[in-house]
Amino acid sequence: MDIVSALGVAAWSLPGYIVPFLFVLSVVVFFHELGHFLVARWCGVEVQAFSIGFGRELFGWNDRRGTRWKISLIPLGGYVKFAGDANGASVPDHEALEHMSPAERAGSFFHKTVGQRAAIVAAGPIANFLLAIAIFAGSVYLYGRQVLIPRIEAVQAESAAERAGFAPGDLVLSIDGQAVGSFADMQRIVGAKAGEPLRVVVERGGREVSLTATPDLRELATPFGKQRIGVLGLQASRDKADWKLERYGPIESLQIGVVETWYIVERTYDYTAKLITGRESTDQLSGPIRIAQVSGQVASLGGIAALLNLAAVLSVSIGLINLVPIPLLDGGHLLYYLLEAVRGRPLSERAQEIGFRIGLAIVMMLMLFVTWNDLSHLGASFGFRAT
Repeated sequence: MDIVSALGVAAWSLPGYIVPFLFVLSVVVFFHELGHFLVARWCGVEVQAFSIGFGRELFGWNDRRGTRWKISLIPLGGYVKFAGDANGASVPDHEALEHMSPAERAGSFFHKTVGQRAAIVAAGPIANFLLAIAIFAGSVYLYGRQVLIPRIEAVQAESAAERAGFAPGDLVLSIDGQAVGSFADMQRIVGAKAGEPLRVVVERGGREVSLTATPDLRELATPFGKQRIGVLGLQASRDKADWKLERYGPIESLQIGVVETWYIVERTYDYTAKLITGRESTDQLSGPIRIAQVSGQVASLGGIAALLNLAAVLSVSIGLINLVPIPLLDGGHLLYYLLEAVRGRPLSERAQEIGFRIGLAIVMMLMLFVTWNDLSHLGASFGFRAT
């Protein structure tokens, strides 16, 4: 069967996907746009509309300062429209700008200083990172973390760990000088270091032993596609005594939130670098369909807490994507403002228009690619093939 059949199966499963997906995406989009909104208000910009979704308005209301808050038909993003914008992508309405009165110019986005405009644009991605930190921090503060200490139960035959000299009962203390507090910590470090020699210090029989291990590259199937990671071939302890629940105070929780968010940033940039050099596959690039599928799976297995953690991961990803210097995205606007600051004047209307068209083409091509990726992955998950 072909990809059309996969679409039929996906439609049958739609109710279980759509509600979790809309919850996750709406949370992330709302905080992204709220970042733009709050800094714009702080800078004295008139905000005409705050929309979750694109297209025709489904319902909305006006606040006391005249901003139209609304939910729109296509729930795949959102926008904040400022005075002077031609549309939700902050493309300038040059005709309207030319005929503004002094009072109207005071509230116009495009009549603010380049520093204020850059701050308003950057506030969206920054809000995404802050949201992720808050979710991760709140989760560990409320529930703590179940931690499995990095004690080795068994060593796989003919594995990197066997070649390095690991033995059952070893307790991993550090890797390349970085302290290891849990088996998950070790997996994270090793997973990003395939083919790289690592100095591993273990505790064995009451003394410290130094080993050199080079993780093997393995390809694993994940909900977001195939992922190539480094593995040593170690089996974690199954002794219940090696599990412990760790509780954290507000400051420690905040630190963990920052660390978790930064880990996602690091892994994303590492993946992007390897993708450019041909060491990673594009299979992990996901769009709305696969995110919806994963949202449904997460909701059924872990409930609201797991969905919020997925929202944190997605929030970091959206923050990073928006910082890419492509016109139409926040990063493209920031690039324009950087050029304006260096040149002492903005780019010409023609140059900006061409840039926005190129940016739109790039974004559309990327959306088509990840959608095809999603459909191919969906078809494979149901035993179909894309033709």
